[in-house]
Amino acid sequence: MPLLTRMLNAPLSIDVRRGAVAALGELLADKRIATEGRVAIAVGQGQGDHIAEHVRPSLSACEVFQVEGGTVDAAVGLAGRLRGGTFEAVVGIGGGRTIDATKYAATLSGIPMVSVATNLSHDGICSPVASLEHDKGKGSFGVVMPLAMVVDLDYVHTAPDRLVRAGIGDVVSNFSAVDDWLLAADECGERVDRMALTVARTAAEALLHQPGSIESDRFLTVLAEGLVLSGMAMSFAGDSRPASGGDHEILHAIDQLYPGTANHGELAGIGAAFCYHLRATRLDGGGAGAGDTAGERLAEILACLGRHGLPRFPADVGLTEEQFAEAVLYAPRTRPGRYTILEHLGLDKGETLKAVEEYVQAHGG
Repeated sequence: MPLLTRMLNAPLSIDVRRGAVAALGELLADKRIATEGRVAIAVGQGQGDHIAEHVRPSLSACEVFQVEGGTVDAAVGLAGRLRGGTFEAVVGIGGGRTIDATKYAATLSGIPMVSVATNLSHDGICSPVASLEHDKGKGSFGVVMPLAMVVDLDYVHTAPDRLVRAGIGDVVSNFSAVDDWLLAADECGERVDRMALTVARTAAEALLHQPGSIESDRFLTVLAEGLVLSGMAMSFAGDSRPASGGDHEILHAIDQLYPGTANHGELAGIGAAFCYHLRATRLDGGGAGAGDTAGERLAEILACLGRHGLPRFPADVGLTEEQFAEAVLYAPRTRPGRYTILEHLGLDKGETLKAVEEYVQAHGG
């Protein structure tokens, strides 16, 4: 008998609006996530403590834990404290690092997690992946997707503009990721989950030409929903394929070779733009994202990044062309087994530097 339907993992609730945090206790009770109010609240530095005090009145038996950064050690430490209690759920409140650490801790301790995002820097706010620092750099770890997602726009408006804008780069990089996925299907026979691909690409399309800026509630809502959809696409696919291609290989390489250069979303945007430059100038045969189509997409991405004040060239994040080329050459080592435009072209050191120089010269870096 043919399979006519399938079950897809998705949050029980997604609440993006002003004042959403005030209804957190009601959400937990209504969705039967925490009916007795025994909730752990994990907060990072910044707005987390303030929000935790805001939600305390609606949670009768909550306990607040401080998360010391987005590291594996911090997440494991939090997991130990969660296992030492009798919590029904854990609520991670803060930016990407706090939420990633909380997702990992919740997965280790076997309790559901609710994500309360105070900024929109990347799609980790609602994804089955946690990006955490460890002794050898930064790695990505599979985790359970948050059971519910809250974005209070009042708090997002008070977050640093640079962190909020960064999420734009992460969503837009979905274009590069899905074209890499299709390329892997054509060249290697890799299975493509068309539902996951459609969701990821739709999130990027919705944001690419969205009018307004991060000062607008309407724009922030589209950005937040785009990040959530990217996370859901990864959950549908069972891995990060729909939102992570050569673009993310480049950003992970920069993180490893030149730590502290820029944040995740900023580097994802540059990585996506450069990957489309490679497609437009070096990919033959009319494959996904080849030729004129890639050139058109590159122009759209560069215009979007520029419109929102995001970096577009190596110098914008303090890297020389030689350093960026070194990261591009190193990038495939960050995701062994993943096939992207970088693996497909297999450029050597000289060819890679030439491509970077051409990209900067052609687009006004």
